[in-house]
Amino acid sequence: MRLITPRHEKNGVNLPASKLPSQAKPHGDFRDSFHWRVLRILSEFTDGFTFLADFNEVKTVSFFGSARFLEDNHWYKEAQRLGEILGEKGYGVVTGGGPGIMEAGNRGAHEGGGESIGLNIQLPFEQRINPWVRKGIGFHYFFSRKVMLTYAAQAYVYFPGGFGTLDEFFEMVTLIQTKKRLGNIPVICIGRDFWTPLLKWVETDVYGKFAAIDKEDMKIYNVVDTAEEAWKIIKKSPHIKYF
Repeated sequence: MRLITPRHEKNGVNLPASKLPSQAKPHGDFRDSFHWRVLRILSEFTDGFTFLADFNEVKTVSFFGSARFLEDNHWYKEAQRLGEILGEKGYGVVTGGGPGIMEAGNRGAHEGGGESIGLNIQLPFEQRINPWVRKGIGFHYFFSRKVMLTYAAQAYVYFPGGFGTLDEFFEMVTLIQTKKRLGNIPVICIGRDFWTPLLKWVETDVYGKFAAIDKEDMKIYNVVDTAEEAWKIIKKSPHIKYF
């Protein structure tokens, strides 16, 4: 049986009613209980997978990167360009629905005529739904949203970003390394200046000095500099259906 959470619309995106701004909960409210949290988590997973199932016939690519980049930033422009290329080729772009690289990817996809999809997280001050998301859903919990982002696409691109971007990159690499994600799934790091020092450390220390990974593990990801280079890799990837 599917659990339904009351929802409202904001910028065309479905959000649970519990995320309404200024809706304070009184002390001792049942929604703060352990049992309610379990039901809320189950509801988020149910709603999330149901939402993604509507795009099962669409080739999609997930974008990750800094939420702080503005539209005059080089990587914002490159993400917008890649989103536009994908949109023109009939792909959809999936992002976290927020500003920065997420906005750029959604914007490019919309301008290119593709699906522009946002899986948003609600934060008190930082996160907002960018105006280029055309189909989206909101999450309260980072971990449920993260699962949806992990299983939302057939290729994953990572632009320069902060801790969240690095976390999402290494999680995807780990899932592929441990074969929890099967198939030929491109993982593309865009921006050699940003990614090369980190991945060089992986090669020289994590692999070379400590032997904590296998040499083959470093073939999971690719490093490029431009949207066009990323597209050359993405277009070779098979269409993966999850539902």
